[in-house]
Amino acid sequence: MPRPSSRPLVVVAILGALAAGCGTASAPGAGTTTAPTPDGTAAAPSASATPPASSSRPASVPEPSTTGLSTTEPASPAPPTPEPSTPDPAPGTALAALATLEVKGRAPTTGYDREAFGQAWADVDRNGCDTRNDVLRRDLVDVVLDARTAGCVVLTGLLPDPYTGETLEFTRGVQTSSQVQVDHVVALSDAWQKGAQQWDAATREAFANDPLNLLAVDGPTNGAKGDGDAATWLPPQRAVRCGYVARQVAVKVAYGAWVTPAERDAVARVLADCPDEPLPTADATGTPPRGAGLDVAGVAEREPAPEPEPEPEPEPEPEPEEREPAAEAPADDAAGGADPRFDTCGAALDAGYGEYLAGTDPEYDWYRDADGDGVVCEG
Repeated sequence: MPRPSSRPLVVVAILGALAAGCGTASAPGAGTTTAPTPDGTAAAPSASATPPASSSRPASVPEPSTTGLSTTEPASPAPPTPEPSTPDPAPGTALAALATLEVKGRAPTTGYDREAFGQAWADVDRNGCDTRNDVLRRDLVDVVLDARTAGCVVLTGLLPDPYTGETLEFTRGVQTSSQVQVDHVVALSDAWQKGAQQWDAATREAFANDPLNLLAVDGPTNGAKGDGDAATWLPPQRAVRCGYVARQVAVKVAYGAWVTPAERDAVARVLADCPDEPLPTADATGTPPRGAGLDVAGVAEREPAPEPEPEPEPEPEPEPEEREPAAEAPADDAAGGADPRFDTCGAALDAGYGEYLAGTDPEYDWYRDADGDGVVCEG
């Protein structure tokens, strides 16, 4: 039997190699290769390697997004809606005056002393009465005055306390006077830290005795306030807070004291609920003249009590032949049942003593009666 020729196999292999090397495909199934079988027939096509990616994309196919979001340019954001403008505060209001105050931090308390503001409760208006009794006559009702002081000194009365809303009974006396105190609405120490260090002595004394800056109030509540400003203390009775901070603003405007940022913000928050709160004036907060406007039994017009009959002087006792000299009691010790003696009335009041009457209290002669009303260290 003749041997089959191998030439057809060689031809097929050459054609396959040429087709693979040129990378052409002219018929369906291009991109596949065929390999001859041992019997010279073409084998089934097999998948070729993945062709390289095309360097260009038909115009009809959009480029894919690289962010997964639409590539459409976003619309420009709408301008923010302007907030409604706040109207300027009305002239003559506490809110308008607040805007005129200088705002800065506290100065140190270095050098502060109560005596830097002059004598406590001096008679600065020269009406013959000390400032404390002026304020008590103004703020108390059902007042009874001491006839010996020509309608000046308050003996008893009722206080509608602005800080707590309670009605307090006032009775003048060493143990009772402190239950009603006269508060500096702008505390002296607070003023010292906000401008008063630069004032002259006369201005500080006027500030400490200005009726615009004074209110008769509950003693313990006043003690809780201390030297706080509006940022740290407000009256417990909310209904009076507008008038309270308005008075603080009025005092600071009158004397050129400044406010701290926290204080300014606290006052503004209170006045936001009462933007028309008027700025108090000195005329509206002044004190009445002595004995004026009081229809109360026991004022100066009442007849004075009869003078007691003088007692006969006792016979002098004979002195012993030898007597040890009496030792002098130190000024700061109580002697003969008297209260301790202090350097100033202010120190006595701070310690809870005071209000001494001429001819009645032995302590009277120790202190200076500046207004000559027969009373010293008015509590």
